[in-house]
Amino acid sequence: MKSAPAKPRRRLAEWLITMPSFAWLFILFLIPTLIIFAISFRTPDPFGGVGKEWSLEVIKNWGDFHYAAIIWRTIWISLVTTLLCIVIAIPTAYQIARSAEKWRKFLLLLIIVPFWTNFLIRIFAWKIVLHPEGVFKRILVALQLIENDTTLLYSSGAVLLVMVYTYLPFAVLPIYAAAEKFDFRLIEAARDLGARSLQAFMRIFLPGISRGVMTAVLMVFIPTLGAYVIPDLVGGPNSEMIGNKIAQRTFVDRNLPQASWLAALLTLAVLAPMLIVLSLQNRRKEKGSILTEGL
Repeated sequence: MKSAPAKPRRRLAEWLITMPSFAWLFILFLIPTLIIFAISFRTPDPFGGVGKEWSLEVIKNWGDFHYAAIIWRTIWISLVTTLLCIVIAIPTAYQIARSAEKWRKFLLLLIIVPFWTNFLIRIFAWKIVLHPEGVFKRILVALQLIENDTTLLYSSGAVLLVMVYTYLPFAVLPIYAAAEKFDFRLIEAARDLGARSLQAFMRIFLPGISRGVMTAVLMVFIPTLGAYVIPDLVGGPNSEMIGNKIAQRTFVDRNLPQASWLAALLTLAVLAPMLIVLSLQNRRKEKGSILTEGL
């Protein structure tokens, strides 16, 4: 008899707990996003502001600004960066999780140490490393891996390299958080049953840390889509990403409707992988509930 009134109280308590988070998302995320979408349907003001008239001119003429190549470059650099970070982060997190407890904190410290240095200083350090007269290029030329006239800096390859270096910790940490909770006795059991090491790793370990991998994908892919500092400093004119165009249209051209339209496209590109990951997680939960009901 006492369980019936307890449910409304529990729901009320849950709503009271989640309301601050909903209010924070509504005020600081949803409203600014709607404003950006609204500005993209306005006319540009001659003085750098937003006009009062509604127009579809920016959306109709956005293809005239040769953005197709920039959007494609943004997508493939973000995807390749995410893939490389995940490929490097999974064995790294695996080894850290399997290490002795006294070494784990030290290894995690090595992953976190780059965050202690300013972001711009790290990028400028890469400019020195990749400089045409730098030591790194001289070593590669001496090893006959590249020609003397090869340019390491101001290219898409340099952007990709610095991107992977910058966002790799964002992939290692969530995967390690999942690997630390993984029961490695399952891998030993799979080996005892005849599975090879690689088979046990692929079929037992990877599915067991799938949530950590999905989190790492989002934490790397989303910021790389909007990155503009790294392409601006180590990339060239042929390495611009959509974030660079948004900054250029905002601060240089003062065309806020066009910048808002590009930002709206970027927002949709960011929301798409999040919705895909959420749908995959919901499907797995549904399958898990069906299996438990069948048992």
